[in-house]
Amino acid sequence: MPTLSRPAVLLLTSATMAAFAANSVLARLGLATTETGAASFTAVRVATGALVLWTIVRARRQAVGGSWPSAVALMVYAAAFSVAYLQLAAGTGALVLFGAVQLTMIGWGVFQGDRPSLPVWTGIALAVGGLVALLLPGLTAPPLVPALLMAASGVGWGVYSLRGRGSQHPAADTAGNFVRAVPLAALLLLPAALGDGLRMDGLGLGYALASGAVTSGLGYALWYAVLPSLRATSAATVQLSVPVLAALGGVALLGEAVTPRLVLASVATLGGIALVVRQRR
Repeated sequence: MPTLSRPAVLLLTSATMAAFAANSVLARLGLATTETGAASFTAVRVATGALVLWTIVRARRQAVGGSWPSAVALMVYAAAFSVAYLQLAAGTGALVLFGAVQLTMIGWGVFQGDRPSLPVWTGIALAVGGLVALLLPGLTAPPLVPALLMAASGVGWGVYSLRGRGSQHPAADTAGNFVRAVPLAALLLLPAALGDGLRMDGLGLGYALASGAVTSGLGYALWYAVLPSLRATSAATVQLSVPVLAALGGVALLGEAVTPRLVLASVATLGGIALVVRQRR
């Protein structure tokens, strides 16, 4: 792969972070403002993401990779993500998701024998405290069950990321995992069809297609294109912008309020994770 210039790296990185944040906004738009059900949204998102990623990988004359355990972790992320966004605001959901992803990966390192320094423990405590403060009962607290579902989604994505570390062909593996996730997403439609969850209108379909094809499929393709040009610390740190961008998108497109509780929780959670990342670079 040719070396990217610094302006190209900046442009591609910014576009990728915007795409990741847009996933939260599109999910919230599709699930809160249309008649689309969570199972339908998830199935369309996964299927279109698989199609786009498979097309990109095959155009490069690569074989798709991946594994079934990673596909299951991907589906846990995608399914819980959609159900949670039936009620969570875009920024709140992105913060809980991102915090759970990072804490899952940090926690696994500790479990594997990593011995964090005092600044790292301080960062972990700040991040956990920020999420706990966000979820404490109160007038501006998010709904607890959807928030816990989003945390489960973050754990799923954290496991997925851990399984993919060290992959020699991350784009091909991601394409293969999405392809394997398609029949799993189809299984979600069966119980939904028996209830009232198998719903989708034209606008909801559009949001789901955009989420799968653009902000998931093309977003991941962009990320893997720019990732070799980023230091590990930079790659982790730049992702701190995603919850902030999602919150701004929620304000602009959904009229969501940014509460003092969300701001303080974001500062604590993202600041704590930034401290961990910088110390463990």
